[in-house]
Amino acid sequence: MKSICTLLLLCAFRTIDAQNIAQQKLEQLPLYPSSEIKAAQGDWLLNNAHAITKIYRSGNRKDLIITNGLICRRFRLQPYMACFGFQNLITGKEMLRAIEPEAEVEINGKSYNIGGAKGQFERGYLQYDWLDQFKNDPQAFQLVDFSIRNIQPRLKWKPARWNTNQQWSPAGKEIDFTFRLAGNELEGVTIDVIYEMYDNMPLMSKSMVVHNAGNNSITINTFKSEKLAMVEESSGVNKDGFLPSPHICIQSDYAFGGSSYADANHTTCWLRDSLFTSQVNYNLQTHCLLESKPPIGPDYVVQPGQNFETFHTYELMYDSYDRERCGLAERKMYRVLAPWATENPMFLHLTTTNPEKVKTAIDQCAEVGFEMVILSFGSGLNMEDTSDANIKKFKELVNYSHSKGIEMGGYSLFSSRSIDVVDDVINPETGKPGGTIFGNAPCLGSNWGLGYLQKLKTFITKTGFTILENDGPYPGDICASVSHPGHTGINDSQWNQWNLETSFYGWLRERDVYLNAPDWYFLNGSSKIAIGYREDNWSLPRERQIMLGRQNIYDGTWDKTPGMSWTFVPLTQYHGGGAAATIEPLHEHLDAYEAHLVQNFGSGVQACYRGPRLYDTPATEILVKKEVAWYKKYRNILNADIIHIRRPDGRDYDAIMHADPKGKEKALVMVYNPLDSSIIRNIKLPLYYTGLTTVARIKEKENKSQLYHLNRDYSVDVSVTIKPHSYTWLVIE
Repeated sequence: MKSICTLLLLCAFRTIDAQNIAQQKLEQLPLYPSSEIKAAQGDWLLNNAHAITKIYRSGNRKDLIITNGLICRRFRLQPYMACFGFQNLITGKEMLRAIEPEAEVEINGKSYNIGGAKGQFERGYLQYDWLDQFKNDPQAFQLVDFSIRNIQPRLKWKPARWNTNQQWSPAGKEIDFTFRLAGNELEGVTIDVIYEMYDNMPLMSKSMVVHNAGNNSITINTFKSEKLAMVEESSGVNKDGFLPSPHICIQSDYAFGGSSYADANHTTCWLRDSLFTSQVNYNLQTHCLLESKPPIGPDYVVQPGQNFETFHTYELMYDSYDRERCGLAERKMYRVLAPWATENPMFLHLTTTNPEKVKTAIDQCAEVGFEMVILSFGSGLNMEDTSDANIKKFKELVNYSHSKGIEMGGYSLFSSRSIDVVDDVINPETGKPGGTIFGNAPCLGSNWGLGYLQKLKTFITKTGFTILENDGPYPGDICASVSHPGHTGINDSQWNQWNLETSFYGWLRERDVYLNAPDWYFLNGSSKIAIGYREDNWSLPRERQIMLGRQNIYDGTWDKTPGMSWTFVPLTQYHGGGAAATIEPLHEHLDAYEAHLVQNFGSGVQACYRGPRLYDTPATEILVKKEVAWYKKYRNILNADIIHIRRPDGRDYDAIMHADPKGKEKALVMVYNPLDSSIIRNIKLPLYYTGLTTVARIKEKENKSQLYHLNRDYSVDVSVTIKPHSYTWLVIE
């Protein structure tokens, strides 16, 4: 009995000492200079808001405040640790209505809260003086320490190509809150809850790291790395009807299976809060409780001396309901978090590996100004063949391409094929291969899958390839095999495959290998994804491909910058369609070739020009050279974000505008006429995001510029005349 009392006393002293450490660190922080959290001045999307992240303590020495003047997050540290404030300082809106635990984790089959408080009697709103009435949850992980440092880079990257953002890592501050359980339960296990706030953006990220310094292994069955009781977006009384979730952008880097984040999102869960009994909805159906968690597993075993890191959840505050402004905010987030996606090189998707034809294609790229050759699907490239003869063949071609200033790489197919019953993904419903996202697919955690990764690393290292277009794997495929060395069963299969994939992509990024991947891996190192198109549409007649291609670009750039996407141009037949669908022979279809070049370069969205060559006659060469030279002249502004003016519909003109308040050219407008007759149109150009406020100089093509006075809504009205099935462009300075 005496030994038990002694142990309890020691645990109590240890908790008190830990609380004292956190309290001492809190008191060392600078005092926030006002009782009111102040907003930064200026518009962060115009890059004129000086919004630097700083961390303070409150006057009562109980709260920690992290703010950059655009957003603010506030934590009560004693006698419990809980986030009680998450404010949008641009709009003044408080996003939280109640306190939730910092996170939740299930270890060895038992669920634990991390931080949080007990006793909140009203979940519809929260008043500051109530915080003193709430109690600590003794069963939860308790705060024992915290540390502060600058945001650290998660991937190794140094800019190797033309790009629009060379800053890495992002500027901002990181707070690492450390928690552990009282007593000797899970002895040696601590959990870090990590917040990052980014300078000059209303953006935070949150993640967890579980440290096992004990003597026994532990299993992380599942986790919820973020829990927020947010203010409801609307109040609907009846059970029927649409109840929207709160207006905030929540994303994570555990994303896959889509060409937009909406398709690739598997972690953001907007749930009903049954404890929110004062909500207007009679059946308590309002979606206003956020949980960020994996859809399954991970069932990850953490051995003694090892750590487990969750994915990162990103929380971007919108300051408007305007679709363009919300999209611009998301695009800027990716420019900051994945700057490698701003490189955006021009490339030929070559359909042959015949050495002489490859060299000819390299010569053509060098002649017209293209920058890469990607050996396409169907070209004969097999990167899984690491024989000396195959390595020698492609190393010689890489050496030749580098001598011409051209990068070289290739396409590799992982998914949409079957290896064998042992190595394929096993469908949990049938216990057999088949029924995956793309029919059949090998499991990345199988012997074959692990060997595949090693073969690609060997091939890339030995040949000097600096581009990989990796078609899969897609770890949305959950594998029920119990014999694969890369996972033990269903619950850990998705997480382990994702870890294998992202580790490989980090390896590529460290070596400056440009990565095309038809999946949402930007935050893990990929550079480009498909703009979003139906592949069979490239077998339609040429004129329909052109119009549909502009629609793809218009629709695909609401949530992506131009450099984040590729589109397609079938120089040779693709998915059928015959002569009416292809551009070869190129010199016979210069009008279609020019239309593709113009709308792709004009949007900044590079295409997979798939075929055996870029030109076939001097006239074709002149055309390609002219369009490449125009693109390079205006490359900076053409890689700026797109303002959507009028969607292509074939009934009238369509138009987009690139805007960059920092650039020499403040905007560049592309206007297209799909009709059979000439048109004269007066177009209202929204110039707010150019940063211009009073006057603008505008020229059509390379003509003399004219002075325009901006309207009160920062717009100007410009008249353009466009010939049938043609285009024009305007430069704004």
